[in-house]
Amino acid sequence: MTTRAPLTPAERAVYHLLIDHLAEHTFQPSVREIGRQLRIPSTKTVTDLLASLEAKGYVRRGGGRSRGVVLLGFAGGVGTIPVPVMRISTEAVTEAASAADRPVSDTLVLSHHLTMDRSLVPSEESFLLVHGGAAIPSHAVRPDDLLLVDPSGRATDSALLVVRVAGRTEVRPLLERGVILRLGGATERDELRLGVRDDYAVLGVVAGVIRPPRATGP
Repeated sequence: MTTRAPLTPAERAVYHLLIDHLAEHTFQPSVREIGRQLRIPSTKTVTDLLASLEAKGYVRRGGGRSRGVVLLGFAGGVGTIPVPVMRISTEAVTEAASAADRPVSDTLVLSHHLTMDRSLVPSEESFLLVHGGAAIPSHAVRPDDLLLVDPSGRATDSALLVVRVAGRTEVRPLLERGVILRLGGATERDELRLGVRDDYAVLGVVAGVIRPPRATGP
């Protein structure tokens, strides 16, 4: 699973209305109520917006009715939003693959959702990534921290990026932008230099870090 597709302003307005209405009333508004509250004159337009939200993975509809809409991952109140929590799953390396010296790839899989205050989430397509790598002291990141990733965020100097490099997911600080993208590592020898011919993609910019409570000894 990859990140959810971004929403248009109209889709975002409907999505937020569904969240807040459900939190206040324990049921969803009708198509006509959505249109009336958002000043959308056409019920077909509202229906199309609900279909688009379903296609992008934000809701699931029952029989095409707005009152049958299920908000995927939602478990909160007004002004909140469900954020997918993703884990990196590495494919098992077979003996044949190891013998052929084939690179190991991984995928992002949905673990669960975490409901967060909407004002803290930069975009609807944002997701939380469980950091399974080593600590990144420059950004105060520890193993098992939750990284709030914004796929539409703009990378500034020293930003922390989530990148896909040759089938592997990496979390690295940005050292230099330009024709060559230079990403930091544990040491200078571990730095990555990526050019236009390299197999990589930037999945997003880390906008925040959440540290779950850890058990402490007696």
